Amino acid sequence: MKTNTLLCTIFIVVLTSAVLAVSNPASAELSTRFNPAADKYVSGEVLVKFKPVITPSVRRATVMAQGHSVLANLNQPGWVQLKVGAGQTVDQALAAYGNDPNVESVQPNYIYHSTAVPNDTQYGQLWAFKNTGQVISTGTYIPNFGIPGADINIEKAWDHITDCSSVVVAVVDSGVNYNQEDLAGNMWNGGSVYPNHGYNYVNNNDDPMDLTGHGTHVAGIIGAAGNNAKGTSGVCWNASIMAVRVMDSTGHGTTANIIQGVKFAVTNGAKVINMSLGGGMAFDQAFSDAITNALTNDAVVVVAAGNDGSNNDNVSTPVYPCNFPQPNLVCVAALDQFYQLASFSNYGSTSVDVGAPGTNILSAWAGTEGSITDSLTSGWTVSTTTSGGWAYKTLSVNGIPTPFLVDPGNYPTGQYNDNTDDRGYKSFNLAGVNVAMLQESFAINVRSGDYFRIGYSSGGGDPFAGGIVTDIFTGISIYPYLLTLKEDISGCISANCSIGFQLQSNSSLTDLGVAITGVRIDTLTLDTMTYKIDNGTSMASPEVAGLAAMLRAYNPLFSYADVVNSIKQGGRAVPALSGKTTTGKAIDVISSLAYISPPGGLTATVK
Repeated sequence: MKTNTLLCTIFIVVLTSAVLAVSNPASAELSTRFNPAADKYVSGEVLVKFKPVITPSVRRATVMAQGHSVLANLNQPGWVQLKVGAGQTVDQALAAYGNDPNVESVQPNYIYHSTAVPNDTQYGQLWAFKNTGQVISTGTYIPNFGIPGADINIEKAWDHITDCSSVVVAVVDSGVNYNQEDLAGNMWNGGSVYPNHGYNYVNNNDDPMDLTGHGTHVAGIIGAAGNNAKGTSGVCWNASIMAVRVMDSTGHGTTANIIQGVKFAVTNGAKVINMSLGGGMAFDQAFSDAITNALTNDAVVVVAAGNDGSNNDNVSTPVYPCNFPQPNLVCVAALDQFYQLASFSNYGSTSVDVGAPGTNILSAWAGTEGSITDSLTSGWTVSTTTSGGWAYKTLSVNGIPTPFLVDPGNYPTGQYNDNTDDRGYKSFNLAGVNVAMLQESFAINVRSGDYFRIGYSSGGGDPFAGGIVTDIFTGISIYPYLLTLKEDISGCISANCSIGFQLQSNSSLTDLGVAITGVRIDTLTLDTMTYKIDNGTSMASPEVAGLAAMLRAYNPLFSYADVVNSIKQGGRAVPALSGKTTTGKAIDVISSLAYISPPGGLTATVK
């Protein structure tokens, strides 16, 4: 359960009443806008690094003195994950440990998000490998056609090497569907200790199955089996892909999960690590230490620049891990089919290194996606302990008449009742799916001490009579805006999953109430044969990671520095990247293979 904590993307949409006479002066109709107040770190947790000379007993005493508890030792020297004491904020804990002479460093447990730009499942051609100017008819990014030769120039390289399986590539992401037909044969062999080809730091088990599709898409770009008459091909036709799940089903991950994932990859022999993730926030020392550990172990780390269309060099909008300074890190921007910088791609003349194709990219996906929507016009069971309560009503959203479930019925001109317990719920058939994500939009004005709750029950019926409460809101005023919340309700997967809303008040002051619209349940059903076109710097990064693996497989004596130098200097100049990246170049696979002298007996030349 969480109270007013949204680990998700939040959008604010303007809501106005359909009636002409609205007493609230804030009811003027405005345009849609984004709410920047999404959470940046885990509430109630901090990460602390004690000085090396501090003994375990002193560490324990220090934590106990603060009234905190240890959640985990993070397998990163000196770092521990702590639960902040009741009634204490993260800022207070940071200040306390910051002034403690036993502590070397303290920081929040930051939240990272996947950097892919979402779109619909479609099928298209692999223009990134061979751009003939073809139209990607199901591509959702415009332009969906390009110019011949605007690609990574990989076909000549495949004449020399397609097998990168000698190099372990870790996909530190949302996991990988290791049963997918194009990936099953190219997964890392973790032996009996890691039989599912990696580890899951979200659930702390050895099953890194992908429950979003993002990590599977990334893995397919790196190493989908080539020349097998199925699906797509990766940069490497043969690969050794290690699945490290650090992002949950909502596409978010924490510092604690990510640094453990990087440590796992390094400890188990990964020499290339791809992280198609990022976030704009303060410098993350624990995350930086993990990159340094990878550096010490000669691993190349390839990361996405981000999808905000902004300059990462700006001190007010850094994106990590892209902005970390370690020399083993390569940050990648996204190019479109004309080899222009994609409209969503971040850039930075001192922080972003190279570009690679990142629009209309086809790759493997974790399974079949579905969606169940409810128009909120009928079928909801409602109950109340006073008169009135939930009712159907049409309101205006940006000038468009839209159905709502409201409490009270005269929303937003009246107020809800004192001492009421109003409940509304409806059942949905979710049988057979593997993941279910609930998205709802609502306007809300409730007084402190009054509560709006969202819940579900896998057994049907009233979710607030023995079900699961997922969110609680109190003392919050949003009208005339709409808040959109997306959350994992996979615990409700059944043939009779009921979703419900509750407005409960005390005997004191009341307010406008709640108006709900846009109820949707997105589902994922795992399978072995799904492919999808996606856009983002998340798609550009694994092309570079695949090249890094190819370079290391081509010459096993290459150090991380050799590989990074070959990627950067072996690229070709692209006008759109001039002044936008450190090199002004896009990757060129055959040129990178030829940049440093190849091993004896093999040749790679640019033709």
